Amino acid sequence: MAVHYFPLFHKLTGKTILVVGGGDIALRKITLLKRAGCKVRVVAPSILQAIESDPACHCEYREFQPDDVQGMALVVSATDIESVNKIVSECARKAGVLVNVVDSPELCDVIFPSIIDRDPLIIGITSSGQAPVLARSIRAKLESTIPASYGHLAKLASRFRERVKQRFRKMDDRRYFWEKVLNGTVAEHVYAGRNEQAEHELERLLENTSFEQTGEVYLVGAGPGDPDLLTFKALRLMQQADVVLYDRLVSEPILDLVRRDAERIYVGKQRSDHAVPQTDINRRLLDLALEGKRVLRLKGGDPFIFGRGGEEIDLLAEHGVPFQVVPGITAASGCACYTGIPLTHRDHAQSVRFVTGHLKDGSLDLPWSELASPQQTVVFYMGLQGLPKICTKLIQHGRAPDTPIALVQKGTTPDQRVWVGTLATMPDLIRHDPPQAPTLTIVGEVVTLHERLNWAGAVTDP
Repeated sequence: MAVHYFPLFHKLTGKTILVVGGGDIALRKITLLKRAGCKVRVVAPSILQAIESDPACHCEYREFQPDDVQGMALVVSATDIESVNKIVSECARKAGVLVNVVDSPELCDVIFPSIIDRDPLIIGITSSGQAPVLARSIRAKLESTIPASYGHLAKLASRFRERVKQRFRKMDDRRYFWEKVLNGTVAEHVYAGRNEQAEHELERLLENTSFEQTGEVYLVGAGPGDPDLLTFKALRLMQQADVVLYDRLVSEPILDLVRRDAERIYVGKQRSDHAVPQTDINRRLLDLALEGKRVLRLKGGDPFIFGRGGEEIDLLAEHGVPFQVVPGITAASGCACYTGIPLTHRDHAQSVRFVTGHLKDGSLDLPWSELASPQQTVVFYMGLQGLPKICTKLIQHGRAPDTPIALVQKGTTPDQRVWVGTLATMPDLIRHDPPQAPTLTIVGEVVTLHERLNWAGAVTDP
């Protein structure tokens, strides 16, 4: 199938570009051209001060003349006068000079793409002039998934390019080596800002005849359930892991974003039912990393807030295995936002506390007097089974029986539901209409804002 434009990257450093027009349209084009290191000659009856004061621009206050295109590397017509644009295009083409006319594809030899700049990595996106807004939209989506540090990685690869050529004479061997480097530990060091470690690792791989890769563990918070709440870094690591260990709280839509050919190991845990004991999970992470694999430990919420993340990386640190921790939106923040319940509010709560609904030994031995203090919001994780006792204990230690309370089921997902009541009424509410785990409980006056601020339309039970 024929295409309208063939993509090329034109080196314009030191060359002169003619821009016809001196308004806002011309300014946008000049801004792009200057980044390529070219000289800009501007011809127009009136020229913006921002253009005139730019030392990279030579301005001439007059109408366009046909001879202006002579000797130019590129001509850009950036006026809003159709007749002028047409004349500029005709003169440039007659002189054999490439021309771009803004918003007039039929008058163009070249068009300006939407650009993602990760110098020296440059990505251009075009709709062949047919739908520039769509091209910009696609650029915005790609911008969010391509870290700024990709440019640093490209520069590092450039410094080693000749040495790699000398080390690996066959093109296939070089390609295999670079695939290992650019999708492995070296790249992760760069993304994390550890440039010195990245260079040392690349040196090590270059000297290693088998260039085996050191394993690494990515401890990633998957958030409360909505895949749109994943961080860019989380998504990138999910796409490059060799094996993933995931638990019950990771939703299916999020798991679908993991690299397709990655090995998946379910290690789900729920109250009194651990598919894999925690000590076994810790050991498996270590063993897989020692095999040279990139291991993704995907956890619901945030790994450092009731996620046992500290326990899982402690063994890795002891054995010197590299790891990264990527925070996720914790359930308290996600569920509160998606139900219109601000965790703090100047009129209702000046502090917030996150509390686990059951301790390691299964008890509910909590600092109840502190939790019963007014003017604070208390959020209970994993407290569904013990909720009647939680309500009773808070009342016994001084919290008013009519204190508002909300129980959120499967927050941020399409199955989200909310039970709203008081400390006195909530036990009966859930007894007659039992929620399903996972749930989160929010206690405090801020719950009264739910009905008015429920922007996500969560299904609410009385």
